[in-house]
Amino acid sequence: MLKPLRATVLAILVGSAPTWGLGADFDGSKPLLCATIDAHFCDIGEVCFRTLPEILGAPDFVHINFAKKTIVGPSQRATAIRYMESGDGQLLMQGTELGYGWSIALDTKSGGMSVTLVNRQDVFVMFGTCTPS
Repeated sequence: MLKPLRATVLAILVGSAPTWGLGADFDGSKPLLCATIDAHFCDIGEVCFRTLPEILGAPDFVHINFAKKTIVGPSQRATAIRYMESGDGQLLMQGTELGYGWSIALDTKSGGMSVTLVNRQDVFVMFGTCTPS
């Protein structure tokens, strides 16, 4: 079950994580380099399990390019940021790819990031860290 999901997560999750940094650096005005740290995988009717992001196929590092509204992984595969909303100390981003909807919540003060990917059968939750690139 994890092998097909690994490729899907890698393709979709070209970015995610919590982070450390300076407030204005995480408001969407500067590009970011993000690293995944922690991951959880859930199947319908099953207990979620915690694992390392690379086991799910998440890239070690991704770039968020706010100017181009894209998230780019190590192989230069990009996914479009289709929606962004700023407020209440966070920047929310959403998009879709390969049958999954994804959301990223970026803490605009610390740079901390939480990511979800969801379809009708699976849910991935990842955490990590970002820094201005």
